[in-house]
Amino acid sequence: MIQRIQSIFLAISAIAMFAMLFLPLWQKYNPETEQRALLTAIELSYTEGDEVKQHVYTFYIAIMAFVSSIISVGSLFSYHNRMKQMKLNMINSLVMAITIGLTIYFLFEGEKMFEVSKQGQWGYGFFCVPIALFCNSIANRFIRKDEKLVRSADRLR
Repeated sequence: MIQRIQSIFLAISAIAMFAMLFLPLWQKYNPETEQRALLTAIELSYTEGDEVKQHVYTFYIAIMAFVSSIISVGSLFSYHNRMKQMKLNMINSLVMAITIGLTIYFLFEGEKMFEVSKQGQWGYGFFCVPIALFCNSIANRFIRKDEKLVRSADRLR
């Protein structure tokens, strides 16, 4: 049934991972020198004023976020097969962990670009992944709970 509580969590997970594609993940800014490093799901760019000094494509993050979003939607519509749904959620958790790992890797690359002493700031996009991971695990918990309920009802027959 698509109207179960786990459907809401899977939808939130899909939306959060899709939103990550459009939100900044991390940035570092120095107002005195007009230096800025900005990490998004598509690119890591380093600018001084209006001039782009360094540009690195980070499309791996975008690919993993998009794949995770697709897996969440696939899991959402696999409500008739709970075991398949749980497997998809496990795979999705792995994809989200890889997304976090890639984001942190590129974040450290961005930290090296200028003034190591200054700390960068997390963007809203970075927090989408832990939110999606949390919602995915809660959905998996409710799916497991439904599966136990169905199995207990089968034993009574």
